Amino acid sequence: MVPDLSQVLVAGLGVTGKAVIEALKAHGHEVFAVDDRPTSVAAVAEKLEVQVFDSSSSTELERALSRATSVIPSPGIPGHHLLYQLADTSGTEILKELDLATLWNEHPCVAVTGTNGKTTVTELTTQMLLSSGMHAAAVGNTDTPFVAAVNDNENRYEVFVVEASSFGLDRVRRFRANVAAWLNLSHDHLDWHENFHAYATAKSNIWKTQQPGDIAIAPHDDAAVGAWTKDIPSQLMTFGLGKGDVHCTERELIAHGERIVAISELRRSRPHDQLNACAAAALALSMNASPQSVAEVLANFDGLAHRLQFIATVNGVRYFDDSKATTPHATLAGMAGFDQAVLIAGGRNKDLDLFELRGIAPMLAGAVLIGESAKILAQVFDGIVMTTTADSMDAAVKLAASMALSAGGDVVLSPACASFDWYRNYKDRGDDFKRAVHLLEHEQIQS
Repeated sequence: MVPDLSQVLVAGLGVTGKAVIEALKAHGHEVFAVDDRPTSVAAVAEKLEVQVFDSSSSTELERALSRATSVIPSPGIPGHHLLYQLADTSGTEILKELDLATLWNEHPCVAVTGTNGKTTVTELTTQMLLSSGMHAAAVGNTDTPFVAAVNDNENRYEVFVVEASSFGLDRVRRFRANVAAWLNLSHDHLDWHENFHAYATAKSNIWKTQQPGDIAIAPHDDAAVGAWTKDIPSQLMTFGLGKGDVHCTERELIAHGERIVAISELRRSRPHDQLNACAAAALALSMNASPQSVAEVLANFDGLAHRLQFIATVNGVRYFDDSKATTPHATLAGMAGFDQAVLIAGGRNKDLDLFELRGIAPMLAGAVLIGESAKILAQVFDGIVMTTTADSMDAAVKLAASMALSAGGDVVLSPACASFDWYRNYKDRGDDFKRAVHLLEHEQIQS
């Protein structure tokens, strides 16, 4: 049944909310909005020519919902928000941005989710499809919402590669991907989801609306994700290290028995890099990308910013920016390729178990702790890793440099926490780290 879009309430006027409103108005639908901070988005609402209600007020929210035939919440609005409760009680249909885009999309769709690696695999897959001559676009949890790309009349896209976060997938009902990969699963965003099961359930929605001819891609040896593959309606394909339909041996990446590329040709070849390469190859080849294009993209890919990105070598010490690592699982994966390193970690914890980081203690020469979680991280490493605390990124880099020079090893910013205590996002945190490293480099040159 087609949803009633005659009067649509859009919740949240961030990037996705604005794209949804613009798309709805372009299709001739009546739109109004709610936001928890209506005064801060008043200028945006005026530009979009929509009335905005205060969703932090139950009275205002009920008033807005009384007019709505359907509601589209932005991904940043958590599932425990009163909006969901009132909409469910009133029987007003809730659509997600991915659902709305699917209603209008006429092209094949690839989707990627997972606790870690989504952006990298999305970018790799998109490049592989483009290299194969397909007009592909990376959308979703990127700078371009899916609904904006679908309604872009200037670009004639042939396939969409959707980076799907747990926020975006939570409660989706109509979004369908012809090929969908769930990369991995570990604790994350427990400050948004009710619990870990709710988080995993949201991720699993990437497969629920698939059809028998579609393909679900899962890690071969990940029991956490494997538990969700039992009742999928689509065909299962696996990837992994050593095993899987697409897998890496010590020497080469193999897809369905065919050699694609030698591991020695990859610029990024740590274990998690190989897994990302396998997942992207599985996605792209399932969409009929050429094996040659897949190999060329993998051989030329040098990683994305803030994902174990090499910054500089100063006094023999290498510095790496892994600011995108906002969970212990991500930090554990990234640090697996280092024999000796000084870790800069900390920030705002997302209700995750930071004691998991004890697993990397043997490979640490020391740790510099920053942000709100510095005290608990000091407990995590107490007695097993030498630690110190910094109150700024400049101080953290200088302390880490001193540790690395005396004990040896690299310096890695891999926080295992969100950035919102000190920064707007992980990109700003990574950029500040990069600035501090280059400042240190400049000071060394001057001296």
